[in-house]
Amino acid sequence: MRASDPKKARAKKARRNADVLVVKLNDHAALEACATGEIVAYAQGHSVSLGAFGDDAASWLKKLSAGLPTAAAAAGDKLSKLLIGRLATRGLLEFKLSASSGEELAVVEPQVADYWPQTPALRDADRLVLSRFAYLRRRGVDMVLESPRAGALFRLRDPNIASLLASLATPRRVKELRRCEHFPGASLLALLLHSELLVKSDVAEGTALRRDEGDEQLVLWDFHDLLFHARSTEGRHANPLGGAYPHVGAIAPLPAVRPSWSGKKIELPEPQALSIFAELLRRRRSARSFDDDRPITLQEISTFLDRSARVLSRWSDPSTEDGGHTSRPYPTAGAAYELELYLAVARCGGLERGFYHYDAGAHALARIQAQESDFESLMAQSAQAMGVAAPPQILIVAAARFGRISWKYSAIAYSLIMKDVGALSQTLYLTATDMQLGGCAIGISNIDLFARMTGIDFHVEGAVGQFALGRGVK
Repeated sequence: MRASDPKKARAKKARRNADVLVVKLNDHAALEACATGEIVAYAQGHSVSLGAFGDDAASWLKKLSAGLPTAAAAAGDKLSKLLIGRLATRGLLEFKLSASSGEELAVVEPQVADYWPQTPALRDADRLVLSRFAYLRRRGVDMVLESPRAGALFRLRDPNIASLLASLATPRRVKELRRCEHFPGASLLALLLHSELLVKSDVAEGTALRRDEGDEQLVLWDFHDLLFHARSTEGRHANPLGGAYPHVGAIAPLPAVRPSWSGKKIELPEPQALSIFAELLRRRRSARSFDDDRPITLQEISTFLDRSARVLSRWSDPSTEDGGHTSRPYPTAGAAYELELYLAVARCGGLERGFYHYDAGAHALARIQAQESDFESLMAQSAQAMGVAAPPQILIVAAARFGRISWKYSAIAYSLIMKDVGALSQTLYLTATDMQLGGCAIGISNIDLFARMTGIDFHVEGAVGQFALGRGVK
């Protein structure tokens, strides 16, 4: 009798015991197949057409509602891949991982557009450790594992997985993990590795783990700062965002003016006459609609940037090699001036439509070759955030070079950046008012979109504020 090959036997057993990963429509979305073959998606009170998919549209809806193995989805025809791709882009899919026994291990919820799970190969000798940005929390009745770096979060169905994750605070080899009593399988580890919830490490333990994860710019981030950045902006999470009024009917709103304290009241004397600056402050308004028949001009943009953001002087402290300092028209923490201005120009007399960086030192604009579709998305999102139909003539994106602040400040770095954005925004408002232009600060920035347009990782330099500018409608 011929002896069996041990390697082939192990491979056969692995295939037989392989975990199952399926893709399905998420619980917050619904699809409708129209008689024309068009498929319409509904989610969070909005609807969007995904296009026409012919007679097979209804059958694909059934498959995606029940769950389709990712391997089958990847091997589908061109039309089915197009449908799945469009659903993935809009964040309407989720992925369920089950053991070969049928036990559900985790549900993977995409947090970024175009996420698709990958299972990179793992060797027994690989040493894995939990990312220092990963955290486990309760969401409703679920335990979820997430990270501001991850493209997806994981709803954990097996409580034993949490115990395994806790043990990965110290790097452990895959070979050792396989011997654990409740080992969840290599597929889950690979999915977590792909999402950067786990990372490979050559460091056994100690403080060197921080430097072992990501590039040197990531080393500068504290956990809470990166989480605040990723979850308070658009692009790297799937949570409701903006003026959604989530507590209407449950909690009474606070009054516009705080009720007076009950102590003795001291009447203040009449103020002095308004100065020119005081009058400027009182004239400041937010302008959300712009006169596109009279667009802003290149000369006006030059004047606006000169008065609000130009480098006025430079100096350095010989006792500290901190990159030097500048002076500009608005204040920042430690004179770091970490904010960079990018201009998305839709309409401007004397300047071609496009995406530009403002070089505050040279007082010049540098053209950035961004994709037209990304440019259109940026402008459309700014209009939506302001609640108007048309985008502004100019959209100024304030981006932070985070390392300028976090290299020096611990625990408060991101909060300082937010204060600096506030100081810059008021300066932009007052400059626009003084020049009889219209301006409006916008509270939402898409950090993933900005990263695509600039080619810079979101943790290196990222959007932290936006300001619409143009000639306001009178």
